[in-house]
Amino acid sequence: MYKTKGSVQTENARKYLQQLCKHFAHKVDVDFTPDKGHVSFPMGQCTILAQSTLLSFEGQSEQEEGIARMKGVIISHLDKFAWREQIEYIWDDSCE
Repeated sequence: MYKTKGSVQTENARKYLQQLCKHFAHKVDVDFTPDKGHVSFPMGQCTILAQSTLLSFEGQSEQEEGIARMKGVIISHLDKFAWREQIEYIWDDSCE
């Protein structure tokens, strides 16, 4: 199993969690609250957590390229939603 953990510092963590989850829900299964979302991407599962100034991601996939694709989807969408901010992503990938 391949895993990734990512985070972004932003004053708008809860807003972006809601936007991401609502957007992803048009194509995949999503469950979310104001502070936590669970997204069932075709390449694997991802949990999104929002704290006051931190948006974090925990993803897992059966294949290494699934993690790369998942991160790409998250980054491309969050960059569009957060276009007023300069977002810096921190990722930590692992394999179990």
